[in-house]
Amino acid sequence: MMCAEKKNDVCAYLGGIIRELNGVALIVNGTADHMHMLVRVPPPRSISEIARVLKTNSSRWIYERWSEHKDFAWQTGYGAFSVSTSNIAAVTKYIAEQEEHHKTRSFQDEFIAFLRKNGIVYDDRHIGN
Repeated sequence: MMCAEKKNDVCAYLGGIIRELNGVALIVNGTADHMHMLVRVPPPRSISEIARVLKTNSSRWIYERWSEHKDFAWQTGYGAFSVSTSNIAAVTKYIAEQEEHHKTRSFQDEFIAFLRKNGIVYDDRHIGN
């Protein structure tokens, strides 16, 4: 993605989009090739709508803010999973430690292992590289 300062700005912007959708961003963080968000969103909002709004608005904002990122694009797919209240602390910790965590295991490898462990059918084209 981009340098740490820009990443922090993008994380804050994504959190702002969630607030505009009447949700709460509990944590937003990521690495050079992906973002994680733990959010609470109101029931009338579909996950696909939230993903579309996040990607569309943040892409436009990135283009306008940093001209050197005119070629930036989010991947076409996304992963979305519900988290029980009892797991919020563990998921928050995981998201907060993204850079450190992915020094030893790629996002793609971890994501595929997660999908397989949970019996989720996926298409390799949507995993990203």
